[in-house]
Amino acid sequence: MTSPDGSGTPGRPGGPGPGPAGDRGVPAGPAADAEYTVVVPTLGRDCLADCLRALAAAEGPPPREVVVVDDRPLPWPALPLAAAGALRTRVRTLTTWGRGPAAARNAGLRTAGTPWVVFLDDDVRVRGDWGHALAADLTTAPARAAGVQGRLRVPLPAHRRPTDWERGTAGLEHAAWATADMAYRVRALEEVGGFDERFRRAFREDADVALRVQDAGWTLRTGSRVTYHPVRAVDRWVSLRAQRGNADDALMARLHGPGWWARARAPRGRLRAHLVVTGAAVAAPVLAVTGRRGAAAVAGALWVLGTAEFARARIAPGPRTTAEVSTMLCTSVLIPPLAVGHRLAGLVRHRGARAWRGAL
Repeated sequence: MTSPDGSGTPGRPGGPGPGPAGDRGVPAGPAADAEYTVVVPTLGRDCLADCLRALAAAEGPPPREVVVVDDRPLPWPALPLAAAGALRTRVRTLTTWGRGPAAARNAGLRTAGTPWVVFLDDDVRVRGDWGHALAADLTTAPARAAGVQGRLRVPLPAHRRPTDWERGTAGLEHAAWATADMAYRVRALEEVGGFDERFRRAFREDADVALRVQDAGWTLRTGSRVTYHPVRAVDRWVSLRAQRGNADDALMARLHGPGWWARARAPRGRLRAHLVVTGAAVAAPVLAVTGRRGAAAVAGALWVLGTAEFARARIAPGPRTTAEVSTMLCTSVLIPPLAVGHRLAGLVRHRGARAWRGAL
């Protein structure tokens, strides 16, 4: 168990932990049913201060506790907890030593002594009326509603077209069950064993737990509260690192079957096209070396055309600045083989994966 100053390791706070369903140490009634704990996993980014500041400024019933889960491999320098203002005395920290967002959320979930836990990402800012809207979302949730999602809004530049990264972030406005702002009944998450800690990135762990709670007979709904998700600053190679998520897609298919995309309301992406383009890139030199020059020329042309189409699809809706165009050209060449490589690695790594047994 950690102390209020953040020392120690994850565990339950002092006193009795949650008992059977419906007995969580809080009085009965609608007000008690709406009591909640906020859990914020963080890597110590500067945006955490803005997140806590907005949470403290929100009007409405405050959280019983704010659990900030420090998932940095080395938990220093100190986190900007003073930004929580009036909520500072309700803030407690846990340390998970770089185990990933799923493990960080499980650590916070294990300490929750309220019927509801609200997961916020450290780069969001709740709106001023968030507390009132959240209370309405929770008190009106049907008995078998496991979770209520907040409505995400991504501010985009008004003076120019958005970049490829900005458009990707804006896709969160349509994401289903994103834990950037997601309230769950603690009892429902305990029933399914919490988040699957094999998802080590902030990518598919929220879709996975949403499918599992629905498979267990619960429902999910969208609430009325609004949370802003600003676009964070990144370097030009962020889209290359994002391809590691293809390994998580392999795990999702292993756990939920090939139709998981539709159930999770997730976009299919371009993996099939990347397979074709990458196959052409590999085949062209092999065919040329073996003397099949005509076939090699066809494969080479297919690679060029496929790469050009991909680059155009990313460049056309953007600002078309020199920096953006050059970045899109470079990364459009590299993304297809990276995506295919990570997918193959995921298929091998997760070939024997079984249903998550739980970490709670």
